[in-house]
Amino acid sequence: MASEHDEGRNGGTADHPQDTGGDGAAAAAQSPDPKTASAIAAAEAAGPKNGESVRVDSWIWAVRLIKTRSLGATACRGGHVRVNGERVKPAYSLRVGDEVRLRQEGRERVVVVKRLIRKRVGAPVAVQCYLDNSPPPPPREAVAPAGIRDRGAGRPTKRDRRELERLRGLESLGRARSEAETRP
Repeated sequence: MASEHDEGRNGGTADHPQDTGGDGAAAAAQSPDPKTASAIAAAEAAGPKNGESVRVDSWIWAVRLIKTRSLGATACRGGHVRVNGERVKPAYSLRVGDEVRLRQEGRERVVVVKRLIRKRVGAPVAVQCYLDNSPPPPPREAVAPAGIRDRGAGRPTKRDRRELERLRGLESLGRARSEAETRP
């Protein structure tokens, strides 16, 4: 969210290091927190030099979209990572401006690369390396807590079981059982 604020304030020019003549210090100086600014400077120093590239599996790990690099490589091999609409291998070279789509845990993350980094960085710095265009996460379903029985209460009675099924929304299952029991 801070990156969207920075975009509006700067007219979108200082978000890309090559747009400012490759001066990473200007981007770091605009950060309000000195710790974040020093972390950004360290990330840029550890980033790729001119002409070098960053692997997609390494980048999605470095910006904290995936917990481990090996999970990133597995996601690429499984077709869960797309760059500019194309399925990519883990060794695909990213460039600034590429759109990366990552499917994980039933959600799709859509990010645009703003800065290439190789080393994993803290969350405040990682957020400044991409522009998040992901749709909002789906709302969590309001699920009634599963019936928790007291320890040593024994097996639930038929009445208890029916109450639990009603709470869980499995009334149709209970009706099907009762109909099966009454049939000759």
